[in-house]
Amino acid sequence: MNDFNADGPSENEWDEQGELAWNEFDWERYLREQELAIHRYLAHYDKLKGHPDRIDETAHLMGWDESAWNASDAGSTDEPEVIAEETPLDEAADYDDLEPYTLHKNPVFVATKAIYLSLKRDWQNVAKDSAKAPQALALAFQASLHRGEEQAGLAIQALDLGDYAMAVSLFKRAMRELNASLALIDEATVSRYKYVADYRDDAWPRLFDLREIWLRVINECRDELARHIDEEN
Repeated sequence: MNDFNADGPSENEWDEQGELAWNEFDWERYLREQELAIHRYLAHYDKLKGHPDRIDETAHLMGWDESAWNASDAGSTDEPEVIAEETPLDEAADYDDLEPYTLHKNPVFVATKAIYLSLKRDWQNVAKDSAKAPQALALAFQASLHRGEEQAGLAIQALDLGDYAMAVSLFKRAMRELNASLALIDEATVSRYKYVADYRDDAWPRLFDLREIWLRVINECRDELARHIDEEN
């Protein structure tokens, strides 16, 4: 992710797609494919547990090398093009049938959703049993994860729209929620609860990986904002 470019998709990207004649079945299939990408990312990420460069190595395994982090290639992947199975004209050649770019394809979105998925899934296994975690902590931590993911999602939307200043502000809000999550499961708090302590051992590096990803994007956004100011001057 060191080569990540904060630019989102081109403003004319949707115009270049032409008239996308997809029905509900096509979009449902598309969304399922994007959900699979999240699970694929998580599978790679989990296999690299303990690797010092797991963020970059996972990105490499997902095919997010240098070109994938450039604005001009924001909507492209190494996966084959998808042609809608059902169209009003029943002729793929009558329109541009390239698979579209949506927020779901943004690498930052995929990585954020995947890591939060693992955090929430594992926490639910602990929090559902009051003997494993006090209910006040269970609710507070779950709510903190939800708020952090929500703010990060809004930040990535702003990033995709090219509003870098808003993206920075929203990522900073996400960071505040992430810090709150870290504080809720600090060592002093979890020392009395074995299952929470075990969860913390696995969750702590994941939360810091989210922090690292967002900090990289924030720095890229700030560089982009500075470049625009220099060009105007």
